[in-house]
Amino acid sequence: MLFAQRLVSALVCVLLVIAPVRANPTLLVDAQTLDVLYAEDAGQPWHPASLTKMMTAYVAFEAIAKGTVTLDTPVVLSRNAINQAPSKSGLPVGSALTLKDALYLLLVKSANDIAVGIAETIGGSEDAFVAEMNEVAQRIGLTATHFANPHGLHDPAQVTSARDLAILTLYIQQNYPQYLPIFGTDAVRLDDVRLESQNELLTKFAGTTGMKTGYVCASGLNMVATVQRNGRNLIAVVLGGSSSRERNERAAELLLKGLSGAASPTGQNVQMLANAPGAAPVDMRPKVCGAEAAAYKEAREAAFPMGLEGQPSYLNDVVEGSSYVATNLGRLAFGVSLPRPRPPHMPIYAPPEVEIALEGELRGGVAGGPVIPYPRPRPDNR
Repeated sequence: MLFAQRLVSALVCVLLVIAPVRANPTLLVDAQTLDVLYAEDAGQPWHPASLTKMMTAYVAFEAIAKGTVTLDTPVVLSRNAINQAPSKSGLPVGSALTLKDALYLLLVKSANDIAVGIAETIGGSEDAFVAEMNEVAQRIGLTATHFANPHGLHDPAQVTSARDLAILTLYIQQNYPQYLPIFGTDAVRLDDVRLESQNELLTKFAGTTGMKTGYVCASGLNMVATVQRNGRNLIAVVLGGSSSRERNERAAELLLKGLSGAASPTGQNVQMLANAPGAAPVDMRPKVCGAEAAAYKEAREAAFPMGLEGQPSYLNDVVEGSSYVATNLGRLAFGVSLPRPRPPHMPIYAPPEVEIALEGELRGGVAGGPVIPYPRPRPDNR
């Protein structure tokens, strides 16, 4: 019996290696025209993992635009926040940061405790904030997306698609360009600890401006990458990688194809891409963290060896990373002024009007007409 079980296991491993490796969802979009340059399974439901934090940040940006909070609003880490699984900030319960510093830790370090702290600060409770996340998702047309938490730790009900993630990226870029430098930051220093981004494109692929990485066993390794180069602005989404190498190299390959013209408009607008409503999200746990993991990774490496030792790589540029210093405010007593002066926030771009920031329409080039880069002035349509 034991021999038979081992034989079956060995056969499964062999089949995984020699069988064609199914491509996971990938999407390449021209952010200026909204044209789809490449798409594969872009509407397939998928667990977002920490890509969830892009929506957490978007809801925070909306709250700032509404005047509900400011960048100096203190975010205090509750016991509920501290009890989240890693990745975390390393701060103890009761610690406080400004919302600005919290957003850097959320998006660069991908800190789950910070995600809950932001949710509780803005929403009053984690559940109320998640309800806001889902309201925004519905409002901007993310038809495959549902959130169950603000951080992306696995929940079967937490689901999105490559198409929806590209749409969310476009809304962040168009409505809140003043916060884009956060997504492009490579490291945050907090209490003499350097907390680094997992997005290797930021320091190895020229022109990278963000956005976010994510990983749980059920999703594999996910990435949204944005690049501005030679007047082009592209968004690449890669879901379900077997390793950070594969995730980063595949994103870079997509972006290079778009920049070189090898990937040209398919005739589809990203908003018109079809999701697969009602379909179950793919569960990558057996292949990423389970018994099939070693064989699956071997198969993926054989199918896509870029970046492996002795193999060529798309990540050959040397880019100086951008860093940010966050400050632990300690245990904050409410009603007492912050213990240090905060410099005024000086956005790179003028902040959008609230009406623009909360609108539900993406802006792209007109088919057959000139491509209009964003951000651009909006006419007063009131």
